[in-house]
Amino acid sequence: MRSADTIEPSRRRPKNRKDQIALVAAELFCARGYHRVGIDEIAAAVGISGPAVYRHFPGKYAILLFATRSLITRVLTEVDADDADPAARLDALLTALAKVAVDGRDVGGLYQWEWRYLEPLHLAEFAEGVTELSRRFVVPLLAVREDLDRPAASALVRAMLSVFGSLSTHRAAIARGRAEHTLRRVALTVLHGDAPVPRPLTKKPRPVPDPAGVRPGARRELILAEAIRLFHRYGYHKVAMGDIARGVGINASSVYRVFPGKADILAAAFYRASERVSDATAIALDGAADAADALRRLTESYVELTFERSDLVSVYLAENGNLPGGDRHELRKVQRLHVEEWVRLLTEVRPGLPAPEARVLVHAALTVVTDLGRWVRFDRRTGMDAHLVRLSMLIMAG
Repeated sequence: MRSADTIEPSRRRPKNRKDQIALVAAELFCARGYHRVGIDEIAAAVGISGPAVYRHFPGKYAILLFATRSLITRVLTEVDADDADPAARLDALLTALAKVAVDGRDVGGLYQWEWRYLEPLHLAEFAEGVTELSRRFVVPLLAVREDLDRPAASALVRAMLSVFGSLSTHRAAIARGRAEHTLRRVALTVLHGDAPVPRPLTKKPRPVPDPAGVRPGARRELILAEAIRLFHRYGYHKVAMGDIARGVGINASSVYRVFPGKADILAAAFYRASERVSDATAIALDGAADAADALRRLTESYVELTFERSDLVSVYLAENGNLPGGDRHELRKVQRLHVEEWVRLLTEVRPGLPAPEARVLVHAALTVVTDLGRWVRFDRRTGMDAHLVRLSMLIMAG
């Protein structure tokens, strides 16, 4: 599948240049992050000049807005079945969404993360589109499963949409037809499982440490912790070194004495997350009775880590494109090795399962954990952590 990092200029002028610009830009946004992509880079990838881009869009934000609107419009157009029989309608909707997810894999990051950069009015518009998409599944699901009420059905559909969205979070190779089949099968399994219907709760106030007189080593930890919190809440590019300094209660110059720049703080956060994942994996696998026991323990460990260090894990997943090149390359290797440990265990538990399909299942399980965890603000009082262990195991068994 074509990688957005190696998009080649178009040699033929398309009928709709505006759509092509938006599509290429969306692929670049998803591969490299919205803020790391410039108009000239978009123009070069399309094979036109920068001024030619401005003839269609007043600026980069307008391209992002057009791309997200196009994504929602396309999904809603494709995912529109009117079968009278609810089961047949649900089946048709799942088939259509599987195709959309595979065809739009390179731009699915707009749904996963890049929507964060939309302005409030446009965020609300985007949310309305997602709500409409959800409704199209909730209605037939309620008719098929009379044991569900609307909140339960909506929760299952939320998990199902996360399964389809997971394909855009990785680049693991898998044949198009096999990917569609796998996503559809797992989504159907999720929709017929137990519904997570927790009551979202507000997190307790975060204690603010007193930085006065702290040792240099401890100061580094305070800076890193505050930066992670701010990166998670506002996004990497909206946070300045001065913001981090104020959050810790020190001068900006003191931050620079510990970290040369903001990118170095982000890299430190990623290495910290990588260490936490590696440590949690080692602890989970130590003493496991067999592959099935190891896979369950690994799942429990990942859910535990995600809920305990939610800011760190969210930054780890969302801000990869903003890392310096060398760090990004190194950390992606570490991430792949971590996923391969899951794949190894899963294929031992299910010997006939091809590795490409196992990777899709593992990424789906990991994505559902973070997506539904965000839904309840990673609050353990909701009981979502225990449910996500069961749901992840169900996905990987599907």
